[in-house]
Amino acid sequence: MKAIVYHRYGSPDVLKCEEIEKPAVGDDEVLLKVRAASANPADWHLMEGKPFLIRLGLGLLKPKDTRLGRDVAGRVEAVGKNITQFKPGDAVFGACRGAFAEYACASESRLAMKPDSVTFEQAGSVAIAALTALQGLRDKGQIQPGQKVLINGAAGGVGTFAVQIAKSFRAEVTGVCSTRNVDMVRSIGADRVIDYTQQDFTKSGQRWDLIFDLVANHSLSALRPVLNPKGRYVGAGIGPGGSMIGFFARAALTAPLFSRFVSQKFLIFITKITKEDLTVVRDLMGAGKVTPAIEKRYRLSEVPEAIRYLATGHARAKLVITLE
Repeated sequence: MKAIVYHRYGSPDVLKCEEIEKPAVGDDEVLLKVRAASANPADWHLMEGKPFLIRLGLGLLKPKDTRLGRDVAGRVEAVGKNITQFKPGDAVFGACRGAFAEYACASESRLAMKPDSVTFEQAGSVAIAALTALQGLRDKGQIQPGQKVLINGAAGGVGTFAVQIAKSFRAEVTGVCSTRNVDMVRSIGADRVIDYTQQDFTKSGQRWDLIFDLVANHSLSALRPVLNPKGRYVGAGIGPGGSMIGFFARAALTAPLFSRFVSQKFLIFITKITKEDLTVVRDLMGAGKVTPAIEKRYRLSEVPEAIRYLATGHARAKLVITLE
């Protein structure tokens, strides 16, 4: 089968489309014939092997796991002997390892049935971005109907899901994005859109009950005045030019320190892929409350181009890899 592999860390130039052996399905796994996958920031961090500390688990000098890709959608080709929820032919979506390939294996606990109303391309863009939005808003943000919610980075992969999920909770949503994305963010449900090239929302004089930050381009001290006294800040993004080390420093030090001394809450989190939350998103898509937004489609051989574009920080919505 064809798959995207990398044998050393580096730029997208290290990614190659090669012929490799089809994976063997384990007892607790599902073998998928991949129909679609999507690019995520995690892919380029794994590709670069940065920050260096992550190589302790990935491989110090070269990657142990040479395949990339997490988000996946496809049809079940075969199932392991312990699988009870899926059978060959089922259309599913979720997360796995090595999704940038013609075939991939996934754990049963990381898959859900694809709604009939959703295409494979749309479903292949869901897992990491949609669950980040759901868990950030629902679990960390404790979103409530009628709250004023600001989504910083509303045009990105996570942001486009966050706008729609926040609206499904009947919140009043303000999206922050660049000029070229204003109409798109408004079209997916934002009640108000702030063009950050024209206005800094931290100097707007307005306050929000919940700020969901996917860009991390403001200090927490600058965000405090625009949060209501009992408001919550939830961060899930690194931001253009940011680093994983900076992200973890904010999560481990700055946010807990701020939360300790003020009535507002500052939280940073990392997404967990669960069947339960995939099912929640599946139901939202099936009900027409969430529709995955896709900016560009790439062939399998074009994955390096997709990762290169994603790394610029200017991609909007999702970048999908399609396989016939």
